[in-house]
Amino acid sequence: MKKTLILGIGNVLLSDDGAGVHAARSLATRLVRRDAVQVLDGGTLSFTLAPMIAGAQRLIILDATQLDGPPGEIRTFIGEEVDRLLGRPRLTVHEIGLRDVLDVVRLSGDLPSERALIGIQPGSLAWGTELTPAVAGVLESVVARAADLLDRWPAESALAMQAA
Repeated sequence: MKKTLILGIGNVLLSDDGAGVHAARSLATRLVRRDAVQVLDGGTLSFTLAPMIAGAQRLIILDATQLDGPPGEIRTFIGEEVDRLLGRPRLTVHEIGLRDVLDVVRLSGDLPSERALIGIQPGSLAWGTELTPAVAGVLESVVARAADLLDRWPAESALAMQAA
């Protein structure tokens, strides 16, 4: 069985840009007994992540994202919403964009059909290893949203297969 890949993205040296990585690390400690889930620190991205994404049936991305909201705002994007979000101009400071990596996987025909991005509005992208209080204060909510998706997806997939 293919795994669900949870990918935390960000630069932990640029304060809130590391929110996705911090959330993934927290989630990893809670999911150690779930064999079908792999949590990965994707750091600042590279094309070496493409095979891991291609090998997953489901993908959850955790990342600091420009949401035009207050610091610490969280939004969940599912399926084609992820594609539309990533179609906007660059939202992160990463040299290689998430859109670039997903496009490589899409071209190979292996983009997970079930995918989500949980975005966290950063308050600061300045040098520093600490999250701002607004972002640190919502990490538990980010982890809870990811866990909720993990719990919902199998049931939703089963219903879709029954309806087909």
